[in-house]
Amino acid sequence: MGNKLRLGIPKGSLQDATIALFKRAGWNIYADGRSYFPSIDDGDIECMLIRAQEMARYVDHGVLDAGLTGIDWVMESGLDVESVTTLTYAKQSRRKVRWVLAVPESSGFEKAEDLEGKIIATELVETSKRYFASKGVNVKVEFSWGATEVKPPMLADAIVEVTETGSSLKANHLKIIDTVMESETHLIASKAARADAWKRQKIDQIATMLRGAIDAQAQVGLMLNVKRADLEAVLAVLPALNSPTISQLSDSDWVAVNTILEERVARDVIPRLKAAGGAGIVEYPLNKVVL
Repeated sequence: MGNKLRLGIPKGSLQDATIALFKRAGWNIYADGRSYFPSIDDGDIECMLIRAQEMARYVDHGVLDAGLTGIDWVMESGLDVESVTTLTYAKQSRRKVRWVLAVPESSGFEKAEDLEGKIIATELVETSKRYFASKGVNVKVEFSWGATEVKPPMLADAIVEVTETGSSLKANHLKIIDTVMESETHLIASKAARADAWKRQKIDQIATMLRGAIDAQAQVGLMLNVKRADLEAVLAVLPALNSPTISQLSDSDWVAVNTILEERVARDVIPRLKAAGGAGIVEYPLNKVVL
C-alpha cells in the first residue's frame, strides 16, 4: 500500500465552499451527504469530514495529517499545529470573518467595559475569556450550543459571535460594539506530517494549488494588440501583477501584450487601453495564479 495523506475537510458551513475551492484547484471531491469519508480523484489522499471546531484537535492527535479550518478554532484550541497557508474564503464571500461583541440595540451598552459582571454567550469561550481579561473586565462566559443571536437579553447580556455581513445580528436587533478577532481559513498540518518528506511535499502541493485558486478569484487576464508606436502609452495604463508579457506579431509594427489585473479595475482600465491605442482587447477568467 502506498503513501496516503489523511486530509480533513470542514463539515458544515464551509463544506460546499471548500469542495468548490478544491475543484478550482484541480481536485474533485464527492460527498454524498451520508458518509463522513468523501471520495477524491487523487489516490494519494483520503478525505474525512470533520467539524471546523474540532479540526485542530484531530490534526494535533495525528488522526489527520492536515485539514482546513478557521484560525479562530486553532487559537481557541490552544494546540500546536502548523499553519501551512492562509486561504481567505468563507461561506458567502472571499473576505475574512469577524468575531464581534454584540449587545441588544436598546441595552445602553457601548463598550466592553460596560459589561462588568454580565453574562456573555459564545461558542468561542477561551478566546472570549482572554479578550475580556485583557481589558480587565470580569464577566461570565458561557458556551452557546447555537442560535446565539437570540439569547440576549433573556439568556445572556451580550454575545461574541462570528459574522460575515452583520445582517443576522441586525435582524435580531443586536449592535456590534467591538471586534474580538478576525479569522480566515488556514490549511493546517501536524508536526509529524511536516517532518515526513513525502507528506510535506504533498501538503505543499495542495497549498500551492489552493493558494493559486484563491489568488485567481479576484483577478482576470487581459490580452490586446498595440502598435509599437503606442506601446509606451498602453503600458502606462496597465497596473501589472509583475511586468506584462510583450510578444512580437507577424506584422513588425505590432506587438501583443498579456497581463493580469484585479477584476474590479478592469472596467476602468479597458476603455483607457482602447483610448491609448489598444486593439483586439480580450478579458478572460483565471483558474489559478501561482506566484
